[in-house]
Amino acid sequence: MQAFVKSRKAPGGDLLSVPEPTPGDGEVKVALRASSICGTDVHIWEWNEWARGRIRRTPMIFGHELSGTVVELGRGVTGLAVGDHVSAETHIADGTCYQCRQGKQHVCANVQVLGVDRDGIFAEFAVLPAANAWKNDPRLDPALASIQEPLGNAVHALLPEDGIEEIAGRDVLVTGAGPIGLLAVLVARTLGARRVVATEVNPLRIALARKMGADRVIDPSAGAEAARAAVLEETEGRGADVAVEMSGHPASLALALDTLTPGGRVSLLGLFDRAATIELDSAVIFRAARVHGIFGRRMFSTWQQVRGLLGKPEFREKMGEIITHRVPIRDLPRAMELIESRQAAKVSLEPRW
Repeated sequence: MQAFVKSRKAPGGDLLSVPEPTPGDGEVKVALRASSICGTDVHIWEWNEWARGRIRRTPMIFGHELSGTVVELGRGVTGLAVGDHVSAETHIADGTCYQCRQGKQHVCANVQVLGVDRDGIFAEFAVLPAANAWKNDPRLDPALASIQEPLGNAVHALLPEDGIEEIAGRDVLVTGAGPIGLLAVLVARTLGARRVVATEVNPLRIALARKMGADRVIDPSAGAEAARAAVLEETEGRGADVAVEMSGHPASLALALDTLTPGGRVSLLGLFDRAATIELDSAVIFRAARVHGIFGRRMFSTWQQVRGLLGKPEFREKMGEIITHRVPIRDLPRAMELIESRQAAKVSLEPRW
């Protein structure tokens, strides 16, 4: 089969002919219908500091955002059938560690991530544990089905725990309007936030954030004080009840914490490619701030929340606007260039080899 492989520890990737996988016990083989490019994939493509420290083996098929059709069942698989339309929960938990036995599989101590720790899905076919295959409505656009995983990141960032207060009526700050940040704006608006404020420097993403429902989009390049004043202006001087940091930029982290209302909560999802420092006393302790690290999605309650959102036609329509380009997967280098040059928001990859 054809697959994009991280062949060596260097920038780029190679389109190669590789052996077609066979599902083992408890696994399914899936034919690709659509994929999409995640920030993690860009890190791996660029072979930046994060990738150099995280990727343990090459060669490896990378990519992890999947929409596909089940074409073969391994021994012992139940609940799925050949022909099912599925997406992938990309974090593969061992089911036996302390975290898994506490119902926290998304932070499994021995987690393996598709396209990071084991072969991923930028290929004609992929194999994944049946437990990680999420069955979709067959009428769902494959491109939307493939970005359920990052949509789950956005939902988990906004609703990180059972029983936490709802978004409805709250003031929400989203720092960084990349694809997951844009999804967070859309989710916050759909869940009834009072005000949604976003930060972004890229004109394309600024326009998309407004389309997703942001009441105001702040360009932080005007300076920290101006950005702070704008957030406070939009929140009647109180600051945000909920902040979700999506950019991985130290200045955005500082803004999120500095404009959080006392007793508010912040979720951190962006990966920082350089050191970010904060004053814990003033930023967290004296504000009684609750800080949530976001890694993946809760398995599988977040997926159920995502299913509810995708059941709304207007939500699906808006979500589709985040996909600015649909590119044959054979043109993955061009798709990466679109992202790196900030010409694209979310890029969907079609299985044309």
